Amino acid sequence: MKFETLLYEVKEGVAVITLNRPDRMNTLGGTMKPDLQAAILDLARHDDSVRSVILTGVGDRAFCAGADIKERAATQTHPADYYVKQKATHQLFRNIEEFEKPIIAAINGVALGGGLELALCCDIRIASSTARFGLPEGKIGVIPAAGGTQRLPRVVGVGVAKELIFTSEIIDAQRAHEIRLVNHVVAPEKLMDAAFEMAAKIARNAPLALRFAKQSINLGIEVGIEAGLEFERYAATMVVDSEDRKEGMKSFVEKRAPVFKGR
Repeated sequence: MKFETLLYEVKEGVAVITLNRPDRMNTLGGTMKPDLQAAILDLARHDDSVRSVILTGVGDRAFCAGADIKERAATQTHPADYYVKQKATHQLFRNIEEFEKPIIAAINGVALGGGLELALCCDIRIASSTARFGLPEGKIGVIPAAGGTQRLPRVVGVGVAKELIFTSEIIDAQRAHEIRLVNHVVAPEKLMDAAFEMAAKIARNAPLALRFAKQSINLGIEVGIEAGLEFERYAATMVVDSEDRKEGMKSFVEKRAPVFKGR
């Protein structure tokens, strides 16, 4: 499958998805959204060799600079039409957030607006020291509308999220790490190595267990503790008789590396 706006390859059990609109700072225009949907949900989901996904941007300037403002400025959208269209964006980002396999964002440059909102859908964020982050929508008279008002407070806390959104401030990678927006900051030339190292650590574990652990974490932060614990019990029950659990126990006793099959 070929894409107009991104590159897709599988390397060492990792699906590497590279946003590829360098002339437009890898903005979410053109066919970027349907391309992302197809790459993640059609290709990476159904490839059993893929244990995790790395999402990054081409070049060293931008991970994703958000919406393509030049594209949008040329069109006039009726509020009712926008409301329906934005639902599709919300669903795409929700699909990425809930994707069964771990997704690592390797943030190689600016992650602004929708680009930061996309990164927030990923499970782990590793940033180049040259990366920049922000939700500057207020500067052009709109609000973060691809989940930014919901996901950012869940990651950095309400007060910090309000400050970033209200001021439209662009912060550097070190500040992003301080507020726990990103997990790690590395030198630009080491970014993809760090992402693959993280993917390798993930790949050593049972994929079925990680799938249910991810679901349990994602659900748990949305509901009360009792509902979260109930789902955790369900998730643990779903893997208790799996081949992976049996292999994990057996390999531990035999003091060898496990061979997991995801079932």
